[in-house]
Amino acid sequence: MSERIGIATLNRMPQAEFVATVGFVFEDSAWIAAHVWSQRPFASVAQLHAAMWAVVQAAPRAQQIALIQAHPDLAGRAAQQGTLGGASTDEQAAAGLAALTDAERAEFTRLNTAYTARFGFPFVICARENKKAGILAGFHARLPNAREAEITTALHEIYKIAGLRLADTVTDQPARTELSSE
Repeated sequence: MSERIGIATLNRMPQAEFVATVGFVFEDSAWIAAHVWSQRPFASVAQLHAAMWAVVQAAPRAQQIALIQAHPDLAGRAAQQGTLGGASTDEQAAAGLAALTDAERAEFTRLNTAYTARFGFPFVICARENKKAGILAGFHARLPNAREAEITTALHEIYKIAGLRLADTVTDQPARTELSSE
């Protein structure tokens, strides 16, 4: 992981640089970072995360579903082909999804297909807070749910994923390189 940048440095960035720096935290949805840029300065990473989350909550339902749909299947085609984004690749690997047996891969494919067919978007769970067995249990527990409940659950999981990614990228403290350049 590269060194995190300080929130003060992030606050000073022009919009394009700001979005390039934190736009990835909500999977393929840089529009969220672009929207909060005008709310700078943020006093903390937590305040930035809350502002980004408020944008998601205020978005129309169709845009929220598009945000969920931007997430890749767990251990799915993108992971197998090596086309996942860096953050997703690391998160899935940490959960043990990069080293599945053929039988496990088939089970993930079956569950991903069933879940997407039922709800119209991929199963989203914070992989960094789970391991393979917990993710499989999550599939089984959530498949019977109503669609609205799954939208709410998926968005809650996305909130956690984005918070962890943001904390990996930005710190409330100035980075060492920022201290030496000021």
